[in-house]
Amino acid sequence: MQRTLISETIQKTGQPVKVCGWVHVRRDHGKIIFIDLRDRSGILQCVISPGAKNYGELKKIRSQWVLEIAGTVKNRPAKLINPGLETGKIELNVKEIKILSEVEELLIDISLDDMNLHIETLLDYRNLTIRNEKVGAIFKVYAEVLKAYVNFMRSRGFLEIKTPKILSGATEGGANFFKIKYFDRDAFLAQSPQFFKQAGVGAFERVFEIGSVFRAEPHFTSRHINEFVGLDAEMGFIDGPDDVMDELEETMKYVLSEVQKNCKKELEIYGAKVNIPKKFPRLKLADAVDILKKEFKKEIEGIDIDPEGERLICEWAKKEHRSDFIFLTNYPWDIRPMYIMPNPDDPKETFGFDLLYRGIELASGGQRIHDYNQLVENMKKKKLNPDDFKYYLQIFKYGMPPHGGWGLGSERIVQKILGLKNVKEAILFPRDVKRLAP
Repeated sequence: MQRTLISETIQKTGQPVKVCGWVHVRRDHGKIIFIDLRDRSGILQCVISPGAKNYGELKKIRSQWVLEIAGTVKNRPAKLINPGLETGKIELNVKEIKILSEVEELLIDISLDDMNLHIETLLDYRNLTIRNEKVGAIFKVYAEVLKAYVNFMRSRGFLEIKTPKILSGATEGGANFFKIKYFDRDAFLAQSPQFFKQAGVGAFERVFEIGSVFRAEPHFTSRHINEFVGLDAEMGFIDGPDDVMDELEETMKYVLSEVQKNCKKELEIYGAKVNIPKKFPRLKLADAVDILKKEFKKEIEGIDIDPEGERLICEWAKKEHRSDFIFLTNYPWDIRPMYIMPNPDDPKETFGFDLLYRGIELASGGQRIHDYNQLVENMKKKKLNPDDFKYYLQIFKYGMPPHGGWGLGSERIVQKILGLKNVKEAILFPRDVKRLAP
């Protein structure tokens, strides 16, 4: 008999089937054993009576054992229907069970509806905790985010590319990079695909990538991580940074709409609501600083807003514009990379922006410098040696259109959609300052 997925048993009432999966929960009522079996498609209640083959041996079955079960699909009695399960109207009357894999004693109970564990416990036992339905829901939402991003990018004429993650130099001349040994010389893990996606614009006009990004920043916060998956895009023939923000805005609207449509169960598990505004407000950073001072009595130290400032300005956007999103624009020249286009009307500003979502920076982007001479001059003003960027600068010797793009933190999208306390919860096996395992 071929295997039937649990989700398919709904259509097989009265028929014999074979299902395979993990023991989600085991319950005993007298001599009757109830097993909730879990596979990739759902959970099914299986009823084992004393007449089942090898009944005596089945008493030792515990949570997470892997089983192959043969039996007949039956309708549940009306008073025993479980509305919380897709298969809640049926059950499997078991005739025979084959044990495929036994399990050592579990150190934590992963069958709970609410895995209210400390973040370190949640991650130390990650091989187990990702089997929990609530934890697993995170990664179903994540998968939908990635799928939606790819589909939308392709629909807008962006070509998917894959760029190298082992580089001969730090991407932006900064210090927060991981150095590795590359045969007989030093190399660096990519902080960004920036240079390569700009090269892609010179050939394909519009490109995007989903890939790992490495940042050697010794943070101990709920919003930072040392390896994350970036959703990058770059587009040519723009008239200014508003074109880039328009494209990113439409991208995020589509991604959220797909999550809203295809992840109803997962959103319900977290009590999460997806709100998609008609328009994302745009505010100059300098104006945001003024609003923080006026509305929240918050003084900003330096020329950029801090995490509390991001949270407060998102509160303002929600109140004034009914939007969970807000673009902060015209970032100062001093704190933007050398490739960001300066504002010709005010050289102290740039055409760089950040996109904030529910209190956190989600994306950074802007218009890039496309003129070779201007880029070289900007490098020198930033105290960078153009000779260190000779391969990058080649791009601009052979004809580059006005262009711009963004880098999105994929895990932060999931974190804020579901209201997770820590971005590490949205990463299957996170890497931070202290964690290299599991």
